[in-house]
Amino acid sequence: MQFISPDLDAYCEARSGEEPWYLKELAAETREKVHMPAMLSGHLQGRFLAMISQLVRPRIAVEIGTYTGYSALCLAEGLAHGGMLHTIDIDPYLPEMVHRYIEKAGMLDRITMHHRPALEVIPELPSPFDLVFIDADKQNYPAYLEAVLPRMAKGGIIIADNVLWSGKVLAPPQERDEQTAALIRFADLVNADPRLDPVMIPLRDGVLVVRVK
Repeated sequence: MQFISPDLDAYCEARSGEEPWYLKELAAETREKVHMPAMLSGHLQGRFLAMISQLVRPRIAVEIGTYTGYSALCLAEGLAHGGMLHTIDIDPYLPEMVHRYIEKAGMLDRITMHHRPALEVIPELPSPFDLVFIDADKQNYPAYLEAVLPRMAKGGIIIADNVLWSGKVLAPPQERDEQTAALIRFADLVNADPRLDPVMIPLRDGVLVVRVK
């Protein structure tokens, strides 16, 4: 769901900095060739992710849900010198495309791809995590929170996408599907945890930004 008009969205995009050329190419190829291109982070959210990464300057960043790699490339823009982004996905068809654009962007030394379930990969990654972006299967958001939270750095940032879920989070309990219920539970868990400082932003389909105290 688009929560503001297309004209206002375009106004925001036009005043949110320029996408690097490789992101423009990646976005165009995703829309032309890949199933469900609406999953692409896109210009405005991509610049938001890049800005957060540039502010945090993470040494270790983790992305749960790679898709075609747009958000990974944005997150990698702000890595500290020698930092690494670990991006995780189980899609069997997209890794070649993702690797091709990581190479185009000159970020092969900054992004490591993992092709196994995230709950298997996360315990094996180096820590502490300075920045985590969650954008995968919605029913597992609470489990992903549980997996990453003990490994977060103090002051680290967790970002979760799709937390408004096209407005379905406002549906009566009896009308909620499994994904909607999981997203509500995830947001409630974050909000109730005294270790966390969250703010929910109606950017695209909703973004929850969480600071670890």
